Amino acid sequence: MIRIQEILDKVSSKHKEADLELIQRAYIFAATAHAGQTRLSGEPYLSHPLAVADTLADMGFDEPTIAAGLLHDTVEDTGVDIDTIADNFGDEVADIVDGVTKISRIPFDNKEEAQAENIRKMILAMSHDMRVIMVKLADRLHNMSTLDFQKAYKQKRIAQETMDIYAPLANRLGLYVIMRRLEDLSFKYLRPDVYNMIVHWLEDHQVVEKRIIENVVSMLKDFLASNGIGGEVYGRIKHKYSIYKKMLAESLTLDEMHDIMAFRVIVKDIKDCYAVLGLVHQQWKPVHGRFKDYISMPKANGYQSLHTTVIGPDGERIEVQIRTEEMHRQAEHGIAAHWLYKEHGRINSKDLAQFSWLNEIFERQREEADSKEFMNSLKMDLFQDEVYVYTPAGDVKELPDGATPLDFAFHIHTKVGQHCAGAKVNGRLVPLSRPLKNGDTVEIITDPARNPNRDWLKIVKTARARNRIQHYIRTEERMRAIQLGREMLEKEGRKVSINVARCAKEGQLSIVAQDMTFDSLDDLYAGVGYAHVTPRKVLNRLYAVLHPGETAQQKAEPVQEQAPAPETPAKTKLPAGGVAISGVDGVLMRFAQCCNPVPGDPIVGYISRGTGITVHRADCPNVPNMEPERLISVHWEGSEEEVVKPYEGGIFVIARNQSGALAAIARVMADAGVNITSATIKALVDGRSTMHFVVEVKNATQLYEVITAIGKLPSVTEAVRDSENADATTEAKA
Repeated sequence: MIRIQEILDKVSSKHKEADLELIQRAYIFAATAHAGQTRLSGEPYLSHPLAVADTLADMGFDEPTIAAGLLHDTVEDTGVDIDTIADNFGDEVADIVDGVTKISRIPFDNKEEAQAENIRKMILAMSHDMRVIMVKLADRLHNMSTLDFQKAYKQKRIAQETMDIYAPLANRLGLYVIMRRLEDLSFKYLRPDVYNMIVHWLEDHQVVEKRIIENVVSMLKDFLASNGIGGEVYGRIKHKYSIYKKMLAESLTLDEMHDIMAFRVIVKDIKDCYAVLGLVHQQWKPVHGRFKDYISMPKANGYQSLHTTVIGPDGERIEVQIRTEEMHRQAEHGIAAHWLYKEHGRINSKDLAQFSWLNEIFERQREEADSKEFMNSLKMDLFQDEVYVYTPAGDVKELPDGATPLDFAFHIHTKVGQHCAGAKVNGRLVPLSRPLKNGDTVEIITDPARNPNRDWLKIVKTARARNRIQHYIRTEERMRAIQLGREMLEKEGRKVSINVARCAKEGQLSIVAQDMTFDSLDDLYAGVGYAHVTPRKVLNRLYAVLHPGETAQQKAEPVQEQAPAPETPAKTKLPAGGVAISGVDGVLMRFAQCCNPVPGDPIVGYISRGTGITVHRADCPNVPNMEPERLISVHWEGSEEEVVKPYEGGIFVIARNQSGALAAIARVMADAGVNITSATIKALVDGRSTMHFVVEVKNATQLYEVITAIGKLPSVTEAVRDSENADATTEAKA
């Protein structure tokens, strides 16, 4: 367990006149409050706030932040109230603790809503004081590092949330050290088969990689010394999740990976950065299209550096990053670096111009009432790299990579986007779907008669544009639903001799709307138009108001109508048995064969035309190609251990084509209690074979355990979960 003196030493080394007594008092208070509490690992609970405070001290934060790190769980877990924190440590510390404290006492309809509201509150707290998110990230980092002690289904849920929100948020804040650690820890639990494969591969090649790194570092140091440039040189292997992303992006196997080593040169000033770049390109051949100048064009989070990829001395592709000491401090600690130079007071988002994207999130969260849509928008904001384009007047606008002229139009103003009829890029007319590039000059052509349509949702890449388009479409659809609902009620009312229009005018229909918990008559009409409530149900209530003691059916024949859509989600058992998924009552559900989800996998539902809801793994390669409006939130209910009927999963194996290889694989599966339902084997020209197995398992844990065991066989060179039969077009068009 980390000792408080280690934290104090780190703080005093970075803040010469630090108030160490504040941190000491916070430590004693936390130790007393958490006395007798333990973690799942068996360690004293105090080990967690100490680890959080230690991470914050490493990043160079001030004393109130580190004190808040020590105290961040006291309000939630020990019964201490926030006023007590304020009385003992001041409002500044109390505000940070209050911002980090979870909202577990608020009731929610489902887990997704609870998660979304947690994130929303965190974003709101950030707008008040940026240190809130720093404590939260440090808290998440330590929880991820001790995730082994959680149940398997919780490991995957927490890891997915970390990969979706916290790691990209750390990236956008420039906290690359935190981001890399969060990504690798999440990757370990989300794809343990691939993670373990990369770990073993790196272990097998570490001798060669170490030799190459030492050689290149030595050469780079010689370049600096022989040209009178002072600086430091470091070399490393890229982190595991970065390697995995590169494998996916370029469809490479590990043996085909050649760009996994990165070198960093840190010099005194900017002119030395460009001098070193020239020396590197003079010595080694640069790879075309792999040079990026983030010094003259910094990233949105303030990151600056020169990046180049060259063919190194051993014929290996190597990446070289060149930056100044100040740029390096910003690159490693991002927003945290600002606390090293701020004497007093808090820093909020408005203090930092490079985090203007946060202000847009703050504004949008006030507008977006639906938690799920807010989460979708947030993910779009966090995951994107940046592209910089110009207005005709020469103003620079920052957009996410892949953004289109339509995104640019909505970025300028909502009305410009809504009436966008065309665009000129660099003086030439282009389609609205054309991705913008760095340095483009964009001019928008508007037409008052032009309005958004659903096809625009397929074009835009920014959350701002998507939200504005969806808002317009929802408004238009609601107006149509109100009109349709009014017409349906009036038509069916005539069958039972009820003048609905007169009842609306005289107030009787308003009584019915209130009785049925609608806020207004328009809401009632819309409910009928959307088929959330049937005309018969409304007319029966209205008839009871007009004629107490009677019903509309006594007056005339029952109205023939379609069955209503469910007013609230209900739970439906899937045919597989033993595991329930929240869905829609009366709608058929099935598992997608492209990804074969099993209990424990993060999942998502897709409303297919004519075939009900198809359940996919959240990481299924088909999901990004589906219409977002038809994706619904689903989840497994109960624990993985409750499964009573097996689920089908896929395993892909590459093995040396030798006697006994297949028998050994089959034996591993049999020992694990896994049944093989089908297998496809194909011999390759290099003496290896590819094997696709469909197996029956109880849950994701069992599937990944057998994959790991197969990967350890001497004849096996690769064993991963199989998604080979994924067809990216079939489901999207269903």
